[in-house]
Amino acid sequence: MTDQQPANPQPGKRSRLKLPLVQLLPNLLTVGALCAGLTAIRFAAEGRFGFAVAMIVIAAILDGLDGRLARLLKSESEIGAELDSLCDLVNFGVAPGLVVYLWALNDMRSEGWIAALIYVVACLLRLARFNIGNRAPDSDGNTFQGVPSPAGAMLVLLPLIVSSTFGSAQIVPNAVVALWMIAVGAMMVGRFRTPSFKKATIYADHARYIVLAFVVLVAALMTYPWATLAVIDIAYLGVVLFSLYRYWRRPKLDI
Repeated sequence: MTDQQPANPQPGKRSRLKLPLVQLLPNLLTVGALCAGLTAIRFAAEGRFGFAVAMIVIAAILDGLDGRLARLLKSESEIGAELDSLCDLVNFGVAPGLVVYLWALNDMRSEGWIAALIYVVACLLRLARFNIGNRAPDSDGNTFQGVPSPAGAMLVLLPLIVSSTFGSAQIVPNAVVALWMIAVGAMMVGRFRTPSFKKATIYADHARYIVLAFVVLVAALMTYPWATLAVIDIAYLGVVLFSLYRYWRRPKLDI
């Protein structure tokens, strides 16, 4: 009786690993977010700043979904993490920086461009620190260090959002917009802690209230988009200022 050996693959052919198509969904969402961020730049160059803000909001929503979907499908990978970080720099650094520059700072020339550069570089540094923190064993999943990049993008757009709430004319002076960009960049690279809602939990019997609140939010965004975005932005800014207050008031250790 001779031993039966498994058939060898044909010479010159590699074994091909099959991948379920659903496993690609998180990366597709990441690429979709990148397309939205790049389209925001196009709309801003054409002077359609309302559409530009909408594209950045869509990019933020997709960015919030891709990681959660990857964990749900157990399809997390190193390339997915790198894609997410690189796309975040474009969507929440380059895109909002250029949108605000083209909206308000184009007339300031050098000063406005310097403010935009500071914001984008601050976003880059913030993302690099976030990536390193994610690999640290003692990283805190309940808080962020500094303002996260999607929230920073919405904050830097606040002058545009407020002006659009009261009409199409710019009501915030150019110099204030430039200083605000620098301030948001400083908040992104700050050492203070801001809350993260990734691991937030609620009681099961309160879920219906969250659903109703979500319906109200969606209805408000569809009916009064600019006013709703302004309220959300200002409310989050209040959270950031409170976090800064707690950071400054905490006891300092003597070295």
